[in-house]
Amino acid sequence: MSRSLSATEMAVLVSLLDGPKFPEKEFIRSGYSFAEVYAMAAWLRTYFAGPGKAEKTVCLAAENRGIIAASLLASLAGGPVLLLPFAFSGQALAGIQKATGFQTAIADTTRALPSGTKVICPQSATSPPMPPTNALSPESELLKIFTGGTTAMPQVWSKTAANIFQEALFLAGWLGITENDCIVATISSYHIYGLLFSIALPLVSSATVLDNTPSFPGEIIKSVQEESCTLLVSVPAHYRALRGKKTSAGTLRLAVSSAGMLEKADNDDFARQNRVDLVEIYGATETGGIASRNRFLGEEQFTVFPAVEWKISGRRLSVRSPYISPDASCDELGFFLTGDRVKPFGEKSFSLQGRLDNITKVGGKRVNLEGIRTIIKQQSGVQDSVALALPEAGGREHRIVALVQGNCDPDEIKTALAAALEPYALPRLIKVVGRIPVNENGKYDRNAILRLLSA
Repeated sequence: MSRSLSATEMAVLVSLLDGPKFPEKEFIRSGYSFAEVYAMAAWLRTYFAGPGKAEKTVCLAAENRGIIAASLLASLAGGPVLLLPFAFSGQALAGIQKATGFQTAIADTTRALPSGTKVICPQSATSPPMPPTNALSPESELLKIFTGGTTAMPQVWSKTAANIFQEALFLAGWLGITENDCIVATISSYHIYGLLFSIALPLVSSATVLDNTPSFPGEIIKSVQEESCTLLVSVPAHYRALRGKKTSAGTLRLAVSSAGMLEKADNDDFARQNRVDLVEIYGATETGGIASRNRFLGEEQFTVFPAVEWKISGRRLSVRSPYISPDASCDELGFFLTGDRVKPFGEKSFSLQGRLDNITKVGGKRVNLEGIRTIIKQQSGVQDSVALALPEAGGREHRIVALVQGNCDPDEIKTALAAALEPYALPRLIKVVGRIPVNENGKYDRNAILRLLSA
């Protein structure tokens, strides 16, 4: 039950297919212009509209943001649904092909794609105009985001054109993003947060974006300063690494953080060092953005975005929004129940009180603790197992650890986990014991487990 696009939003969406507002302007700094991005989009749309082309889904396996933007425009114009992998490993791509049956991929370099996959790379030199399309359908599926996970079958969320571009239009207006801005993102465009800020938002605002994705402090600072960036799009782990360092040389006017909670000390240090607002955005792949806070302005609670309706159901946050994936399981009124406990502050704000499920995040990527436990319990000699996410020093990042009960070899368990999980989901410590402690209620005794793990 999402809000329909307003006449203005619909006009912007239609105008995206009419061509760029500033053709010669750089979409990619020192790379593709907006005209070249649109030329690639037209090439792709013509290709997929050609005789004998019946692809309903295409795997997007390119890292160049210009090619990603062109693919998104081609899909918006009636092309196939884009599949966005959570990783480019052979295991990840094979799992996605098994789940979707894709036979074609858009790529800009050699990938470990399944055997027989047809690989295409869009051309921008001499492309025909965008072929005629049927009436634009904002509610039609635009892409599928594979969020990763701890098993070979990652979670997948569909997103419509309305989901993506309504949120991008809101963000552009809310943050005042224009053609004068230059964005550096330290998170992949295959993450919903990165996709919105480094692909969709530049398309609707005519801002320029850097093609590289820096992650080390020196790389981030160099990118911001040498390219005169005005907007930094990053994650809590990177803001922590930037503590005590001046990132901006004077051009940066705004920074945003998402994909996890940002520690107040990290927020305060960055704002103090650079004298710019650092805005935290709370949301998820399935819900899109929900709320924000700006501690630089004294905000300690999250304020809900204007288009989002919310309520509390059994202490858990429930939301109704135009950004919610059509795959999300909503109630009869269109509300989606999240896994987060919240405390209300008036009609528009809340504080987060923790999650209720077994999903944690490592480096901004989801890790299913129960999935890790299931894999361990399948190994020979294992009687029981528990996987925990423990805060690193200062509580700003998580590491995965596992306690195993039984007569088994930790190295064999590590080998089995490495074959099933992405590297970020692997436990940093696996300890085998004779018995996993439980309390008088028969539940795992967390404190006793932590003592065993630290012994």
